[in-house]
Amino acid sequence: EVGVAAVGASFVLAVLTAIAWISRPLSGTGDDRIRQFVEHNLFTWFDWHIQSSAAGVSNPTKFGIHIDGLSVMLLFVVAFISLMVHVYSLEYLRGDRRYTYYFAALSLFTASMFIMVTASTTLQLLLGWEGMGVCSFMLIGHWWEDKPNSDAALKAFFTTRTGDIGLLVGIAMTYFLAGDTFNIEKINQAALSGKITHTALLVAALAFLAAVIGKSAQ
Repeated sequence: EVGVAAVGASFVLAVLTAIAWISRPLSGTGDDRIRQFVEHNLFTWFDWHIQSSAAGVSNPTKFGIHIDGLSVMLLFVVAFISLMVHVYSLEYLRGDRRYTYYFAALSLFTASMFIMVTASTTLQLLLGWEGMGVCSFMLIGHWWEDKPNSDAALKAFFTTRTGDIGLLVGIAMTYFLAGDTFNIEKINQAALSGKITHTALLVAALAFLAAVIGKSAQ
């Protein structure tokens, strides 16, 4: 009941977020008019100092929420599909020996997706991504007493971990290419402004694509 109610509330909030985004005024002129993204930093995740010949430069990494048109759309999709899966599972798993365990994993999966689609940094994206990977392993192998189920869970886990090599490469590349930052908006701006060369951007994008292929292949 707690899991379904939480996802139901998340869906309502996702709808309200979509309405607020659509109602948001456009900025700019002509064909370049867009809705400005919203970024809210919750706290400083960690901070370190880059030593240079002049002085030590602070380089904090924030834990925050990034909202733009893409994340609003994905918030709605994730909340809606997750709510439907939760409701369907109420009867489908009724009487299962691990009924509560299943819904705990399903709710954690949903939370991980929310973290990923609202991430303000690539490290947060990685956190949500790996949370999804763990939950996939838990859900695919839910009836682990049967060997085919446990084998399928392991196969999915190792396939996803292989794809994660691409994700880590992509995160590392964009960090250095965008000027020592994990911030997604700063990475986007660096790419749009031409600060990152086309070839480097293509290689980083292919690395991220390898991660997506690994995730989907399970």
